[in-house]
Amino acid sequence: MLNRLWLAFFVVAAVAALTRWVGGEPQVFAAMIAALFDMARLSVEIMVLLFGTLTLWLGFLRIAEQAGLVERLARLLSPLFARLMPEVPRGHPAVGLITLCFAANGLGLDNAATPIGLRAMRELQSLNPSPERASNAQILFLVLNASSLTLLPVTLFMFRAQQGASDPTLIFLPILLATCASTLTGLLAVAFCQRLRLHDPVVLAWLVGTALLLGGFCAILAGLSASAINALSSLLGNLTLFGIIMAFLLAGAWKKVPLYDSFIEGARQGFDIARDLLPYLVAMLCAVGVLRASGALEFTLDGIRWLAHAAGWDTRFVDALPTALVKPFSGSAARAMMLDTMSHFGADSFPALLAATMQGSTETTFYVLAVYFGAVGIRRARHAVGCALLADLAGVLASIAVCYWFFG
Repeated sequence: MLNRLWLAFFVVAAVAALTRWVGGEPQVFAAMIAALFDMARLSVEIMVLLFGTLTLWLGFLRIAEQAGLVERLARLLSPLFARLMPEVPRGHPAVGLITLCFAANGLGLDNAATPIGLRAMRELQSLNPSPERASNAQILFLVLNASSLTLLPVTLFMFRAQQGASDPTLIFLPILLATCASTLTGLLAVAFCQRLRLHDPVVLAWLVGTALLLGGFCAILAGLSASAINALSSLLGNLTLFGIIMAFLLAGAWKKVPLYDSFIEGARQGFDIARDLLPYLVAMLCAVGVLRASGALEFTLDGIRWLAHAAGWDTRFVDALPTALVKPFSGSAARAMMLDTMSHFGADSFPALLAATMQGSTETTFYVLAVYFGAVGIRRARHAVGCALLADLAGVLASIAVCYWFFG
């Protein structure tokens, strides 16, 4: 799948570039070559950043493992994951790591979520009978992680405030609804492909319980002012992050774990993982860069606008679609598109609100695929790409529907 997808990026880019060249834009080929070198440089920059982040968090995680915290978390969630990931033994360390990764994502702690997720993927790889072929458990984990269930999109609040929004947290509930739709779609898609029994009483209990907790959380935040939500979001995210670190250290000290030595041991693992990622990052990011530079995304946008107009639909949503179109490929590019939409139309305009909601409810799917599968050497993604993109599509469509509902 990844082989065909990678080739398709270059083929589509070539067709789009030829179209622009015939239309009198010969500079398109120079832009594509420049994009190749730019993306190669960006891959190295990302890897350097990952070196520090991975070594830091995997060092703390090693302390948590030796203190028994990950094992306890795995035992707690074993009844659920025994049904969603039947090939993972009850109480396996991967279960606890997966849970920590989801928790970090939900709180918007991306810097912590990625190292934890890569460690979880390695644990799942230890159970994989075909090392180059993604297992069912790895696919489910990746799709749910890529669907990006976010409870506190603090960064988006900050960007809206910087752009002069009257209420920076106005997008909180739309994002929460859209990201829930994305995650649920990803779960259902994988469950269909893997024939998982979601009607099992234990799975239903967890799903209903989670829905009730999210509903209660929304109800509490709905009664707070914008400034109060902003302050709570920042405090909760940072306090949780530092609290996790202190919990790991105190539990390790209680269990008489050699804290410094354990940290160094885990940090060394992070260094090895980051080193192995570079070829995968270069391959995927260069393909994405060529696709963007060719103008293929602009052609797609013009086609959607024409279809919407022909169908008699309101076309305001099309102005926000650049964020959605580039988000599966590049988080920084999507962020730039969102900020450009805010700057052009105004932070409180419908396209800007929709672009921010899309940014918060979808994920950089191909980057996640390259990093998570590349870290363990998986080359056959099976149905992971299709399910992840379906979750992204659900997030985009839900964002459009919710924003028309909330903002007209």
